[in-house]
Amino acid sequence: MKWAEIITVRARGNHSKILVPTTRKLLNDLINEVGRDCVRIYNREGLETDIYIVLFHNGEKKSSGGSPLGLRLVNAFQEFGLVHHTVWIEMDHK
Repeated sequence: MKWAEIITVRARGNHSKILVPTTRKLLNDLINEVGRDCVRIYNREGLETDIYIVLFHNGEKKSSGGSPLGLRLVNAFQEFGLVHHTVWIEMDHK
């Protein structure tokens, strides 16, 4: 089963100035941990306060609410502002 986690972060106040540099470092750390094909991070065009993280998984989902990595990221980004975390399961196209 293929599934993905979407984590959206909207920084507030002074946190927006450090969100992008912090996220760039995080991206490098994530690539080292899970591989380049398993993670994508996007910055909203024209709005550096919004970050969109996608974690791709291939295998059985072991618990509701996301992966340990996804939950760690949610916890880490909560200090920046609003965080929204959802889990998506790939639909069978048969």
